[in-house]
Amino acid sequence: MADRNISIVAILGSVRPNNYTAMALNLALDELNKHKGVKVELFDPAIMHLYPPGLSGDSPDPVKMREAVTDATGIILATPEYHGSFSSVMKLAIENLGFPSVMSGKPVALMGVAAGAIGAIKSLESLRGVCSHIGAIVLPGPVSVANCREIFDEDGTCNDERAEARIRSAATNLMHYIENNICPRISLEAMVRGEELPSCD
Repeated sequence: MADRNISIVAILGSVRPNNYTAMALNLALDELNKHKGVKVELFDPAIMHLYPPGLSGDSPDPVKMREAVTDATGIILATPEYHGSFSSVMKLAIENLGFPSVMSGKPVALMGVAAGAIGAIKSLESLRGVCSHIGAIVLPGPVSVANCREIFDEDGTCNDERAEARIRSAATNLMHYIENNICPRISLEAMVRGEELPSCD
């Protein structure tokens, strides 16, 4: 991870045009982009060809996403809440990450977006269960975005400072975990091998 070689993969769980989940995720990605040397890659299922479990084809999209997640230092998953759970689009993306999943052992920050006042609590609980089952390291403090239709303008501007700070915390919490847990481990491994010590500064 020399020269702060940190790679973050973000996966969007909505395909609806101008969706609020993408608006929230964009704020988190903007926060990540403030960190020098951090590479961010977004996967949007709306422009991808993913396959249901048991089916396959010649689309390169699942392979590209699996390779990116395999190489990623951390992951952000953002989903709307539909019928008390996370979206089928997000589940499809997770299914395309292989069996066993390439998310196993990766730190994952979760974000849920809902129009109601209680936010996306149920979807985040369900998504946490799935991610934990496949071996991902689900970080504490998942971000639930409530009243999304009220806090976002049509252009994606967030008009609620507290909500925006909470959304951006998905990125900062993930970075804190990486810097405090993954970077020291990589540096120790390099030291044992007699290699040049990488830096996350």
